[in-house]
Amino acid sequence: MHVIIRTDGGSRGNPGPSGCGAVVEDGHGKVLREVSKYIGTATNNIAEYRAVLFGLRAAKELGATSAEVVADSELMIKQANRIYKVKHPNLRPLYEEMLGLAQAIGKVTYRHVRREQNAAADDLANQAMDRKA
Repeated sequence: MHVIIRTDGGSRGNPGPSGCGAVVEDGHGKVLREVSKYIGTATNNIAEYRAVLFGLRAAKELGATSAEVVADSELMIKQANRIYKVKHPNLRPLYEEMLGLAQAIGKVTYRHVRREQNAAADDLANQAMDRKA
């Protein structure tokens, strides 16, 4: 089963209170699962990676065998596509976990979109932060 995973992570302050959102959809746009988690104090980049991890875990639990991750974090997408190296020591373990989950699923691709094209995941990340505000 192929899924689309829309993810977003945010931080109010950098670092600051942070939340993650992920929406897993089937190939027809039907929402299969939504994840909204407050993750405590983190940077925006850590929140972006944690959002992808939540989305990949949900896709794996749903039995996905391929996935497309869609996110508005250019840094994370370029690192996932191996265009940029992961240099920050706090991001490295998250990146490695992402690769492991992707391998467990099968084929995973990563695509960057503009923020306004990622509204559902952004809303979930903001809801997570609002619950803790």
